[in-house]
Amino acid sequence: MSEEATQSSPIGVFDSGIGGLTVAAALRRLLPSERIFYLGDTARVPYGGKSRRTVERYSVEISGLLLAEGAKIIVVACNTASALAVPRLQELFRAPVQGVILPGAKSAVEKTRSGKIGVIGTRATIRSGAYEQAIRQLRPDAEVFSEPCPLLVPLIEEGLLEDEITDAVLKRYLDPLLARGIDTLVLGCTHYPLLSPAIARVAGPAVNLVDSAENCALAVRELLETRGLAAGPVFNGSLRVALTDASEGFLRVAEEALELEIGDVELRAVQSGS
Repeated sequence: MSEEATQSSPIGVFDSGIGGLTVAAALRRLLPSERIFYLGDTARVPYGGKSRRTVERYSVEISGLLLAEGAKIIVVACNTASALAVPRLQELFRAPVQGVILPGAKSAVEKTRSGKIGVIGTRATIRSGAYEQAIRQLRPDAEVFSEPCPLLVPLIEEGLLEDEITDAVLKRYLDPLLARGIDTLVLGCTHYPLLSPAIARVAGPAVNLVDSAENCALAVRELLETRGLAAGPVFNGSLRVALTDASEGFLRVAEEALELEIGDVELRAVQSGS
């Protein structure tokens, strides 16, 4: 964060791809006066199968690009990067850093009645145990059941949001969690809110869904207000989108599904390789 960061400085948001636009959309709804600069690392997506060291390195590089744009806060709109890289970002940068894990965990604890909570996410997010740890810190007696769902992101990026194939895959992933008697399900990937209607159908009305994007946006609002960095109503909010590689297909799927207005998409260069 530069010395000149002010209320009018942009909120910097990043994800490994375009799924984090669910967070950008939630921020636009909740904070209409804020300028948002979204950066999707589409050249190196997905982060979900990569090592902690690689995810940390990618996250540091992308955060640096956000700070070069004058970002007043770094929003890690990626569950994998939130689980594996947020401590490193907080160590390296003076700018506030907000991930998606803790807000989702808090919401899950507030919503559950039985204390039986399910979590779905990428392999890396589930393997990290980040949600289980955060939930049990808040409620030690909680029972947390996790399920990696590697096929969901490709289905979402193909635009199969309302499709019998997607419903069948969801049933395969959710049945073990439902058999455990969960009453709350954390959507532990920022792509997943795009599947909320389908997930709700499969999970049934007795299961509360926790939208990591919406809860992250609420946490960002609280953090900005605490730091005195919230844009007032006199400011005109906006959304700029940049990618590290062209990805027009899913970008337009997300734009339509989220009712976002995305203008010209910028490109940013990052180091290649894994």
